[in-house]
Amino acid sequence: MDHQNAVKEALNALYHHPQDEVRSKADEYLQGIQRSIDAWQVADNLLHDPTSNMETLIFCSQTLRSKVQRDFEELPSEAFRPLRSSLNTLLKKFHSGPPKVRTQISIAVAALAVQVPAEDWGDGGIVNWLRDEMNSHPEYIPGFLELLSVLPEEVYNYKIAARPERRRQFEKELTSQMELALNILTACSKINELKEQVLEAFASWLRLRHGIPGSVLASHPLVVAALSSLNSELLSEAAVNVVSELIHYTTSGSSGGILVQMPLIQVLVPQVMSLKEQLQDPSKDEEDVKAIARLFADMGDSYVELIATGSDESMVIVNALLEVASHPEYDIASMTFNFWHSLQVILTRRDSYISFGDEVSIEAERSRRLLVFRPAYESIVSLVSFRVQYPQDYQNLSIEDLKDFKQTRYAVADVLIDAASVLGGDATLKILYVKLAEAQACWGNGHSEWRPAEAALFCIKAVSNYVSDVEAEVMPKVMSLLLELPHQPQLLQTVCLTIGAYSKWLDAASDGLPLLSSVMKILMHGMGTSEDSAAAAAVAFRHICNDCRRKLCGYFDDLFPIYHRAVIGEGSFRISAEDSLHVVEALSMVITELPPDQAKQALEKLCMPVVNSLQGVINQGPEILEKRPARELTVHIDRLAYIFRYVNHPEAVADAIQRLWPLFKAIFDIRAWDMRTMESLCRACKYAVRTSGRFMGITIGAMLEEIQALYQQHHQPCFLYLSSEVIKIFGSDPSCAYYLKNLIEALFKRTICLLTNIKEFTARPDIADDCFLLASRCIRYCPQLFIPSAVFPMLVDCSMIGITVQHREASNSILTFLSDIFDIAKSSVGEQYLSIRDSVIIPRGASISRILIASLTGALPSSRLETVMYALLALTRAYGANALEWAKESVSLIPLTAVTEVERARFFQALSDAASGIDINALMVPVEELSDVCRRNRTVQEIVQGALRPHELNLITVS
Repeated sequence: MDHQNAVKEALNALYHHPQDEVRSKADEYLQGIQRSIDAWQVADNLLHDPTSNMETLIFCSQTLRSKVQRDFEELPSEAFRPLRSSLNTLLKKFHSGPPKVRTQISIAVAALAVQVPAEDWGDGGIVNWLRDEMNSHPEYIPGFLELLSVLPEEVYNYKIAARPERRRQFEKELTSQMELALNILTACSKINELKEQVLEAFASWLRLRHGIPGSVLASHPLVVAALSSLNSELLSEAAVNVVSELIHYTTSGSSGGILVQMPLIQVLVPQVMSLKEQLQDPSKDEEDVKAIARLFADMGDSYVELIATGSDESMVIVNALLEVASHPEYDIASMTFNFWHSLQVILTRRDSYISFGDEVSIEAERSRRLLVFRPAYESIVSLVSFRVQYPQDYQNLSIEDLKDFKQTRYAVADVLIDAASVLGGDATLKILYVKLAEAQACWGNGHSEWRPAEAALFCIKAVSNYVSDVEAEVMPKVMSLLLELPHQPQLLQTVCLTIGAYSKWLDAASDGLPLLSSVMKILMHGMGTSEDSAAAAAVAFRHICNDCRRKLCGYFDDLFPIYHRAVIGEGSFRISAEDSLHVVEALSMVITELPPDQAKQALEKLCMPVVNSLQGVINQGPEILEKRPARELTVHIDRLAYIFRYVNHPEAVADAIQRLWPLFKAIFDIRAWDMRTMESLCRACKYAVRTSGRFMGITIGAMLEEIQALYQQHHQPCFLYLSSEVIKIFGSDPSCAYYLKNLIEALFKRTICLLTNIKEFTARPDIADDCFLLASRCIRYCPQLFIPSAVFPMLVDCSMIGITVQHREASNSILTFLSDIFDIAKSSVGEQYLSIRDSVIIPRGASISRILIASLTGALPSSRLETVMYALLALTRAYGANALEWAKESVSLIPLTAVTEVERARFFQALSDAASGIDINALMVPVEELSDVCRRNRTVQEIVQGALRPHELNLITVS
């Protein structure tokens, strides 16, 4: 009674008290009650209490539903009957509402049925019980109907803490009682006021996809009722849901497939087609039109393989879908977009035609189908292209509306790509050019309307990858028009992006250089007009310099001023520091085409403005340098990183990094404490190492000594990341063995000292992530230095402490490192290290296995399951009978209340199969099921983790 009063008071405080602190305490108390075992009695009593107000009823119905779903195992077995009886009483009590409360009680009863086998439920299972209750108490039918509706939905509700085996059993129980359920619904459908509710329940049962033959369903009274409701004056939402489910049902694998369901399809399609006129009926409510459009879209999506044959019947559906696509409301028209994509995939994919035999027949059928659907895709290009036009009031759009508009443009671009895949890019371009030519009238002759031209150009840009590089009919006209367009900011942005998208065409154009010169002028206008147009121009400049680099490499000195203005920030350019990197990349790719001597000079010229700016900051002296914001350094260092990355002249880059090393060293020494600067500098070094490779010479030694020394004090994760890159390139080079051995031992020993318990892993996840990425690189690229070293067993111990860190990347790196060790025999040189590996892993095998099983069963989130499973199965594959024994020892610690003997046996069988070499992918289901069972609710998860105690294992140290 005290709890009941306290719950009422807390709810009153939660909803009505003016002070946040009081409301917060009330919420905390109520959550505590919901988790406690007292919640059962408190919620039940208050629901039966006639004085409970609406807030109390909603809270208690949700609590009771949640307890049945998650915590049913808390109750003794004899509590089932009284609980079912109480829920039944409540269902009758709230049979006419409030709807929120009735729904929660219905879900609670359904969840109870999921947990309790039919034989224990009695009365022949829940559907029989429900029929008997309805017959005995017809006045409560509305409440019972809602329960009948939610029952099949709970089959797929994974909030219910049922074991996987029981869930499968429940699905079988329901499918075996489907005929009975439909009979109950048919009887209820005769009561006029229950018709909507009956149809909603029917739609729910259809989602079970149980194989009732199409011939039976085609004439079933419920199907007839749903189809007749489609044509009534007031369109029934429930009827639409039923017809939608029936369409999906006819193509589901478990229903027997399209041939078995053909009698039903032949009834459904004409009925839906008869609604076509209503799509354009102005008197129709928009929601009704949406519902009808949804049926056409469902029909297209479900029958797309039949439609793709191009028969006369299928073209009737395609024409109806074109009508939906032509609807002025985007939300309605876009319902068809998925269909046009799916149809395109089938029409263009070779696999669709395999049954036609030889190549000649395949090509003939493919050509026939593409010809049949050509008019439809030509129409769709015209129907969707106008939807990308900026609205008249675009400047007043909210952030949310602007985001929606951008999403619309992306979706339309995808449809245009589908059309170009079927029609060919050149044919699609012709249709879109007509729109651009029409738009020309809007800005000529004193008009200044830019939006139609921008929309047409956006569409032309969207299909650029499908237009031939040698297209000579339309593209010259498009490029000519670009030169005439007004420099309105949004239009100029799209013009720049279009130029960039057709960079390959510009490279192939016969009048290449004069045209390139003209478009470069447009890009320079773009760089000086607005930030958005400058960003677009920078991207386009990069594309052109990449694709036209052979033409442009002789004009490096002419391009350099553009680069200089972008990097120095002089003049009218409005390029952000981030977008200037596109310009840096552009010139770097042009340099790549130069002969080595010229490239070296051009690279020096490219570096000079950046180095001068950086030198200017450093010349201010160590004290000032230490206090400067990281951004003042990283903006220049990032540009050097791009130069080292994209100038593909290894010797020239090696020479540049050698000259710049004193500058880099000064920054390393003074700013080693600053993570952002160090990450930027290490990234520049990484690209220098990657491009220069073994031309790095003495610079690599100096670089390694620097990061090795600085890591001891500053522990920057990026030092480990840079070392990974060095290991990848120099790991197998005998001349670097001494440097590298010292490097990895120093880095790993220091990291191991930093990560001595799980709290330190949690506090330093980036260090853990990069440390174990480096360790995996060492296994792959320099096992001869790493595996025999004293640091190898120490790192394995360290990994065991950190497996259960919640940080995703850190945990994945650790698990991947362990899997690499277990899989070492797969590598070409792995055999020689097996004895060292075994001497480290076998003494720790039982502990590793236990930690992995703990991770599988709840110590790590379920999203990490695949990586944990792979590590456990790789361990089992490597150590066979030993690993099986370790796993059995671990699982035996879990009480039988949490995991039954049958569930253990399935899990052990999967591990045994892994040990015998069966494909790991085939073994995932039993392992996933053990994970599900152990996570089914908080109590079970706590029991399992309490038994396995992954953080408390006494990890042995092996000398």
